[in-house]
Amino acid sequence: MTDSRQASRRRARAAAARGRRRRRSKGRTALAAAVSLLVLGAAGAGWVYTRLNGNISTFSADGVSGDRPPASTKGSNVLVIGSDARTGGNIALGGGDADDIGRSDTAFLLHTYADQKHAVAVSIPRDTLVDIPPCKLPDGSWTAPQSGAMFNAAYSVGETPEGNPACTQNTVEKLTGLRVDHTVVVDFKGFAAMTEAVGGVQVCLPQDVYQRDLNPHRPTRGKRIFAKGPQTVSGQQALDYVRIRHGIGDGSDIGRIKRQQAFVASLLKQIKSDGLTPSKLLPLADAATKSMTVDPGLGTADKLVSFAMSMKDIDLHNTKFVTVPWKYQGARVAIVHPDADALWAALRADRTLDGQDAGGSVKNGSAASPSPGADAPVSGAGVSVAVRNGTTVPGLAARAAETLKGHGFTITEATTAGVRDQATTLIEYGPGQEEQAGKVARVFPGARLTPVTAPGITALLGRTYADEPESPASPPPAHVPAQVSENARSADDNPCSDLSYG
Repeated sequence: MTDSRQASRRRARAAAARGRRRRRSKGRTALAAAVSLLVLGAAGAGWVYTRLNGNISTFSADGVSGDRPPASTKGSNVLVIGSDARTGGNIALGGGDADDIGRSDTAFLLHTYADQKHAVAVSIPRDTLVDIPPCKLPDGSWTAPQSGAMFNAAYSVGETPEGNPACTQNTVEKLTGLRVDHTVVVDFKGFAAMTEAVGGVQVCLPQDVYQRDLNPHRPTRGKRIFAKGPQTVSGQQALDYVRIRHGIGDGSDIGRIKRQQAFVASLLKQIKSDGLTPSKLLPLADAATKSMTVDPGLGTADKLVSFAMSMKDIDLHNTKFVTVPWKYQGARVAIVHPDADALWAALRADRTLDGQDAGGSVKNGSAASPSPGADAPVSGAGVSVAVRNGTTVPGLAARAAETLKGHGFTITEATTAGVRDQATTLIEYGPGQEEQAGKVARVFPGARLTPVTAPGITALLGRTYADEPESPASPPPAHVPAQVSENARSADDNPCSDLSYG
């Protein structure tokens, strides 16, 4: 019996030892698996960046104008262009001719405020009448400036299938007086793929929509492609939603722009609700970069991801969508002044649509410089200016000098410039004189600030000033007009709200 009990104890101790060895073995296996996952994760991150880098296409910065608004320490501006180019498989989604030239189907300027908690996207209708500055052609030459051209014509300068993003950027800078920090072009494929990557986007329709509403050349109305009310769309259906124009609402491009704004707002809401996690963001980034063309400043995955993450704290309610103040001019769209001037002035000063100062911090971590006060009366006290007539219009320098004197500026000379084919008025300023030059620029609507190495401030008058009525220029209104701010759409709005846009 004793031997039997001892044998049983020995067997029990042996079994326990085997169990401990198995547990230690399982523990070592689990640890090894965890280490392996970490190693694979690190390798995967490198693979992801390599893949994203391979996806990204850039356009040449050679076509960006040398006559640009000054860089700002307040906020940042990104031009987003939706291209209807049919290259690279886009014809399967958008139809049309594969050899057709690239056109900009939609465009908006996204201003991210320095506090990185507010943003506003300003849509520019494609039929807007604008001045297109000189743009670079594929053969290396530059075009002559165009006056009163349609806005989307800038993207088609050079008539290449891939379009001309730099020319559109030049045009936006001339129109707004804001420096565009980055430009992003998204084509049909990229747009459709992004909506699929997030699992679809919620939209809302005020009525049933049929095939003929998308293609008015159809002999019959065809099948119903959208039902009235809220629904989730992705891929081709999402693309149809943002492109549809005829047979819904008033059939105008303005109505379509409002639908597009509602769609982008809903897309942002979906991304936010999914959470900014790698499992959610990487498929989205992969889809976006495959059909995206960017300026060289965003030409690598780390730059693009870093830029995207810089906007992660922007609140949906503080993300606004508006259209530049406009009116019909025949079949085209004209910009309304001074309403538009007030909007651009607010963005330059980093003021929100409701007048808040959102310049809480600034790019590169530098201290914020005081705004020259674009909404205050122009005071030239203590500022000396040389005036030169860069046109063939006689007496222009004397006229400008009198206007400047009326604002309190001191005129050091009023003469004719050596070059007399100046299109746009330039305010040239020496080191440390940017704020004073900004005051001078406000007297000449549309003037450009240009730094030079020599001290002093010179107003080189262009044809734009010659065409102005002979009266002192008025500063833009102190606040963004109510019809702009009150009609703004927030990214957290219900997609079924304000269905009149449909």
